[in-house]
Amino acid sequence: MDGVWLLLLISVFFAVRDGSTADLPYGDSFREELLLTPLRSGDIAATFQFRTRLDFDLRHEKGDSRRRPSMGCKISHYRLFPKVLGQVISKYSIQELHLSFTRGFWHTRSWGPPLLQAPAGAELWVWFQDSVTDVDKNWKELTNILSGIFCASLNFIDSTNTVTPTASFKPLGLANVTDHRFLRYATLPREIVCTENLTPWKKLLPCGSKVGLASLLEAERLYYSSYHSQSVHIRPVCRDVDCSSVSWELRQTLTVVFDMYTNGMGKKDWSLFKMFTRTVTEPCPLATQSRIYVDSSGYDKQEVDLFEVTPPSALDVEVPVHGDQRVYTLYDLLEPELFNTSRNLNVALKWKGGTSDSGQPRSPVFHAERYVSGYGLQTGVINTMIYNNHPYRAFPVMLLETVPWYLRLYVHTLKIITKGKENKPSYIHYEPAKDRQRPHLLEMLIQLPPNSITKISIEFERALLKWTEYPPDPNHGFYISPSVLSVLIPSFLNTRTDEMEKSPLFSTLFPSSDGSSYFIRLYTEPLLVNLPTPDFSMPYNVICLTCTVVAVGYGSFYNLLTRTFQVEDNQQGGLVKKLANIIRRLRGVPSL
Repeated sequence: MDGVWLLLLISVFFAVRDGSTADLPYGDSFREELLLTPLRSGDIAATFQFRTRLDFDLRHEKGDSRRRPSMGCKISHYRLFPKVLGQVISKYSIQELHLSFTRGFWHTRSWGPPLLQAPAGAELWVWFQDSVTDVDKNWKELTNILSGIFCASLNFIDSTNTVTPTASFKPLGLANVTDHRFLRYATLPREIVCTENLTPWKKLLPCGSKVGLASLLEAERLYYSSYHSQSVHIRPVCRDVDCSSVSWELRQTLTVVFDMYTNGMGKKDWSLFKMFTRTVTEPCPLATQSRIYVDSSGYDKQEVDLFEVTPPSALDVEVPVHGDQRVYTLYDLLEPELFNTSRNLNVALKWKGGTSDSGQPRSPVFHAERYVSGYGLQTGVINTMIYNNHPYRAFPVMLLETVPWYLRLYVHTLKIITKGKENKPSYIHYEPAKDRQRPHLLEMLIQLPPNSITKISIEFERALLKWTEYPPDPNHGFYISPSVLSVLIPSFLNTRTDEMEKSPLFSTLFPSSDGSSYFIRLYTEPLLVNLPTPDFSMPYNVICLTCTVVAVGYGSFYNLLTRTFQVEDNQQGGLVKKLANIIRRLRGVPSL
């Protein structure tokens, strides 16, 4: 036995030595950040971001030959980057991947512009490399693989809910693939998000959920909230200025909004322990950056010192957010002095104004909503309301509509009304649906005048489905994917792009193409539409009636035809017969 153990130790030693000299990627890094944003409604939003970087080009399975000439053409050891995702990227030739699971809806009018909004349910959009010959085959296999990785119903994504947008989605990383034929987009608005999706998501982190900021991710508290959204974003990024070397970035984000009345007991005072029932004890040992940001500025420029943040921190950063300058209190978990006084960090935010409300929330510059009008089960109208509250600036918005095939759109009824006048789109792309093959795809570029409300309406007709195409609860209705609105909003404050690059978290949450505008992508509410539904209780009644007729009618008739009758001749009567004859004699009746 000692010899066997010795051989095992020697083999493990050589395996580790070979992996450390030939297969270990260099320069891998991991960052974890948390942003706490108090909302005007009294709620608070907590945004986690975990960034894992792999200095290895998975697209061609080659490393940097200048620094690693002896490295093979295929990576076999992963240090921080999840191996399962690295293999998926290499196998299916993925350029970019964006996946999100959301429970709830971001209320823009009450909470303000979203930090990282995603549609309710599941959303997946992928850019494939231009070397892929059969994109649909890779897309189908990829959805099945991701369904097993994240324990989701992504395997239900097929051609009936997949579209290929032409202008709504652009690559976020290296833009060497811009042909929309290599793009696939799909949503599952009925997907139920639960702990089965959160557990595999946390396992992708280098430190798991035991230490660092991930230790706050308690499923019982996260799902006891008004809004919960987790996402995975994978893209290639340039490693140097001339982009001669490429790294892969995995960005895991999680946004949760805690309700003041259920979690805060009706008070606006918040803390990490009150939100997550635990505090931060130490950063992730593998993290090169571990920070907590708290938005300590007021809602308006006139409102200052509305919050008191404890423990006090001498580090404050100013970041331009949505055209406004915001002040954030910074806690660097890698600083040894932070945990000298106590073994844990419980960031608390106290509202100086007490429990009274400071007024109605300020209306956001841009927001939208969607609803269905009409009556009956034959026709209806899809209405989308887009609001531009900017006092003097007009800006265009790209609208993406994905409608299932069983809602037959009447494109000639499309109306865009702004301030009582017709608003013609400057760009429109429409792909009609095919029954049981693909959905409707409608993309429009609409100009929004300042301080205006734009109403977009289009009529539709409900189709009749086969009885096998109805879900288990057909009377609940059918969910329609939300609209996607992409817009560059003019900024009140000129922003320098180099300021955003100093804060990786804010450059991700609040992307800005230049100093005069910032980008926002909004999603409307998913629609719930009823279709003509047969009475599925009738087959049950017919089965019961048929079984009754067969059992009572045919069964009795068959029994009469097949049964044989025999007459028993019993001359000697028993005791009962003798007693009966005695009684009959006494009554003067003939005997039996």
